[in-house]
Amino acid sequence: ASAGLGGLTAPVRKRATVPSGATAAVGCATRLVRMRSTLLAVGIDPQKLIESVGLIGLWLVVFAESGILLGFFLPGDSLLFTAGLLTNGVVLRDGHEPFTLAGGHIWLVALGCAVAAVAGDQVGYAFGKKMGPSLMRREQSRFLKAEYFVKAESFFERHGAKAIVLARFVPIVRTFCPVIAGTSKMHYRTFVKFNVIGGVVWAVGFVLLGYFLGKAFPGIGDNLEIAIVIIVAFSVVPIGIELLRHRRNASV
Repeated sequence: ASAGLGGLTAPVRKRATVPSGATAAVGCATRLVRMRSTLLAVGIDPQKLIESVGLIGLWLVVFAESGILLGFFLPGDSLLFTAGLLTNGVVLRDGHEPFTLAGGHIWLVALGCAVAAVAGDQVGYAFGKKMGPSLMRREQSRFLKAEYFVKAESFFERHGAKAIVLARFVPIVRTFCPVIAGTSKMHYRTFVKFNVIGGVVWAVGFVLLGYFLGKAFPGIGDNLEIAIVIIVAFSVVPIGIELLRHRRNASV
């Protein structure tokens, strides 16, 4: 697609324990992070991606990265943040010429990304629910084993709501979380409720963050390293709060 698509058309508590499958999950995530880093190194640049695929393409990327397993390598937080900057018309350091996404209509960009994020997770949940039995039978799968799904079911029964929202702020995890939720047979209404909350907060939050920072600091495009620090800091806030809460409860 051409850049022209960037317009409108286009009591005493027990000590908390970590699920025994957590170690395997961390190992799986580590391998996926390495794969993602390799793919990013070959040239998936958020700005160039948005300028190439436009607004509709942006929504499709958010959709894929949110719940389609093959989309785990796609940019997420940085893509939304960059979309906000470009909607404000900020010229990034590597930009060849000015580019304004969606004619500057920030709410169109933000709400469209939110809908795409929520829809992506819904597809991931449906896939996990439908394919869960067959995935659980694949005992020798490199990344997925039946025991992980059994433990995940128990995990989501206790922490499902928090997991669905917090996963939005963790690369790769947000792609696999809805699939595991569906496989674990998490209560559908609970999933939908917190999927909407997490999707809207994540997508709208990052897009607006980029837009308003670009408006307040037009030169931010020349200091992308600072922008990246802001993205990382914004991402870890909700996770940090939950970890502090978990430690406090575990020490009681």
